[in-house]
Amino acid sequence: MIIQDFEETNALRPGPANRRGVSNMKIKITADSTCDLSETLLRQWNISLIPMHILMGEESLLDGVTVRPADVFTHVQNGGKMPKSAAPNLVEYTDFFAPFAKDYDAVVHICVGSKFSSCCQNAKLAAQEFGNVSVVDSENICTGQGYLVLRAAKLAADGLPPRNICMRLQALAKKVDLSFVLNQLDYMAKSGRCSGVLAFGANLLGIKPALEVIDGDLKVVKKYRGSLPICVGKYITDRLADRDDIEDGLVFISSCQPKPGCMDAVKAGLKKYGNFAECYETDIGTTIGGYSGPGTIGIVFARKEK
Repeated sequence: MIIQDFEETNALRPGPANRRGVSNMKIKITADSTCDLSETLLRQWNISLIPMHILMGEESLLDGVTVRPADVFTHVQNGGKMPKSAAPNLVEYTDFFAPFAKDYDAVVHICVGSKFSSCCQNAKLAAQEFGNVSVVDSENICTGQGYLVLRAAKLAADGLPPRNICMRLQALAKKVDLSFVLNQLDYMAKSGRCSGVLAFGANLLGIKPALEVIDGDLKVVKKYRGSLPICVGKYITDRLADRDDIEDGLVFISSCQPKPGCMDAVKAGLKKYGNFAECYETDIGTTIGGYSGPGTIGIVFARKEK
């Protein structure tokens, strides 16, 4: 079932914990802005984000607050240098946690993967100033991180104590499956993440690389050739067909200015090969979208226990 509007379902509506043996603690879920969850989900689950810094030209902008991917693309297309991202510093994390630590019994913060940014290191140092703030390394980016954030909110609503939530998330982080297809390598090249020669050759040959987060690192796992919708269709088949190790509860479709036909290709693949109870569409934010470029699209789900 593809869920376009959360008001059409009560599946994710949080309520008070009423089961025996669960905690009645008031728990706040927070995350780095890199989780790319929609405003709808953030409001529904009372999730608060601390924004990454996007250094564009002479300005330091805030991811999702004062800058979005379209701003980056316009800046670069007009001859500007590729922006860089920077983690919130120790003081910013401390100031971010302080009101929640005061108003809630516990705070669980889910960071972008520690191999991608210093966010996790800074957040853990800041958490030491409080007795009720826990920090979890998502080992992921984008909606791979967001998958854990949403699960954390659901676990808190179910009444699990913060220690149990963190343990569940640490185990789940190893099973989250994030991958996406790039329409072009131009933005990766401009950011120094691949060579300009490689990007030129890929564009010339119509190659669309598929990237996946593996052991906390982003790696190219396959290269497709042809029009983007056809490549996306092949990608979805490769990710989902003939697999019995996929949890069928939740899947995210993440995209950055998707090209015509690509979203349809993803949904057709999910309908043919998947059996997910809930599906959410999210926009890839500035931190990742600025590097991957327009047209990027992918899916996120979790693998079953082996």
